[in-house]
Amino acid sequence: MTLQTEFDFVLPKGFVDDNGNLQREGSMRMATALDEIAPLRDPRVRNNEAYLVVILLSQVITKLGTLPKVTPTMVERFFAADIAYLQDLYRQINDVSARKVTLWCPNCGHEFEEEIPLLGE
Repeated sequence: MTLQTEFDFVLPKGFVDDNGNLQREGSMRMATALDEIAPLRDPRVRNNEAYLVVILLSQVITKLGTLPKVTPTMVERFFAADIAYLQDLYRQINDVSARKVTLWCPNCGHEFEEEIPLLGE
């Protein structure tokens, strides 16, 4: 059995490249530890933590239409709907969703679910 590490996607809106062409189809690979650590050294991320997603997406998007490479400058120009879509896809393929556990009160026995925060939260 092989592990699927690259996933195809179609952007909801699409990226308009420098030639005016709409690029919607692409691929994203699973992230490595280095993909998540390296951007923390970037001054743009240090100045604005929200920029982390720009750097991270530019590293893990392996293909977008006919473009040879995706850069942070390009990701800055993505529509908000596409960024939200790509963030969701990133979470899905890297399985970075919060874990839920079932707990119960030792006094009354009431059962409930609680999320276990992700590392760093």
